[in-house]
Amino acid sequence: MNILKFITAGSVDDGKSTLIGRLLFDSKAVSHDILHTLERQSLNMPDGELDLSLLTDGLRAEREQGITIDVAYKYFNTPRRKFIIADAPGHVQYTRNMVTGASNADLAIILIDARHGVVEQTHRHSMVASLMGIPHIVAAVNKMDLVDYDEQVFYRIAADYQKLAQKLGLQEITFIPMSALAGDNVVTISEKMPWYAGKTLLDHLETIELAETREDEPTRFQVQYVIRPRTEELHDYRGYAGALRSGSFRRGDKIVVLPAGIESTIKAIEVNQQEVEEAFAPQPIVLHLADDIDISRGDSIVRVDGVQPAVTQDLELDICWMSERPLYPGDRLLLRHNAATVKAIVKEIYHKVDVHTFEEQPAEQLKLNDIAYIRLRTAKPVVFDSYKQNRSTGSLILINDNTFDTVAAGMLHEVPVSETLQQDFAI
Repeated sequence: MNILKFITAGSVDDGKSTLIGRLLFDSKAVSHDILHTLERQSLNMPDGELDLSLLTDGLRAEREQGITIDVAYKYFNTPRRKFIIADAPGHVQYTRNMVTGASNADLAIILIDARHGVVEQTHRHSMVASLMGIPHIVAAVNKMDLVDYDEQVFYRIAADYQKLAQKLGLQEITFIPMSALAGDNVVTISEKMPWYAGKTLLDHLETIELAETREDEPTRFQVQYVIRPRTEELHDYRGYAGALRSGSFRRGDKIVVLPAGIESTIKAIEVNQQEVEEAFAPQPIVLHLADDIDISRGDSIVRVDGVQPAVTQDLELDICWMSERPLYPGDRLLLRHNAATVKAIVKEIYHKVDVHTFEEQPAEQLKLNDIAYIRLRTAKPVVFDSYKQNRSTGSLILINDNTFDTVAAGMLHEVPVSETLQQDFAI
């Protein structure tokens, strides 16, 4: 049974928490003790209704304000599939939280209030979904009960969103009219919208096909830990532990260690402390090489005969700036790329993106929630693929080197063919 990871996003009060509560409740994924607590907390609701938003608004302070602030994660399953849900907040100042939730999502549900249609946050969240490379989008036109289930309202909003999606290059879009509060088209088909012939939201989530990890993908492995027990029984043991990000390794494969560029051969592969002939992504593995090589945490190991990743100190990337402190050219940060951490300096801010028009604008600085295209130079070479080619090896975060706060999420671009390694970095 495979797992679908999806995120819900939309404007404030579009009904994200209620939608997730409805999914959990109607699919019978709520335990008896939680249901009892929900009934007790919903005593003030009219006609004995349950406040399903309480299933995700877990923090007392958030409930008192009637909003969702943090990204709330929920896990549930049906007989057909397992799910991990990230409920992102709707306020403009919490766009950074959506980036966090979207980083590993297979699908995004963009909620649109039927009364208001496509608004600024619809633009913003759709742009983040496009930037993060989320392959599947559901445009959920919610609160149809408040517009008398009007067919024309739904199709007008769908047409408006389709125009937005074309500008962003979003491809796989499914439109569903619904009422999360009343349960229309969430888990069960609504009798109040006979003009809609599509699937319910849950049926769509259960049946959508996910891209499988292909064995022919370029092999990418980054060392997380060098294992040297130095015991009497394992005196000569040297293993390189980490997650196989994509592709596969076989015993005997010719490999190259990057960024050093030193070649060797895989002598053995361990999975769960057992030697195997072959390993596949996303397995955690331990590699043993035929040669003693100086390898450290953050180094990459790839097959010699495969497509090679970029190795450079000059990086171009899209970022979402997450700090209240502005970013300026010349600022120094820490760059975290999976297990690798290097110092970096901002060389140039090429432009930021207007969330209303998606046009590029010149920028001398970046403010909280700005989305921009910048250039960094790092103290040591970074080994990566472009984000479009590989989300795992093409993503990174930027960290304030004084407070160690995460200040940006970044998606790397391809390096020009003429790019050469820069060695003149001083920091």
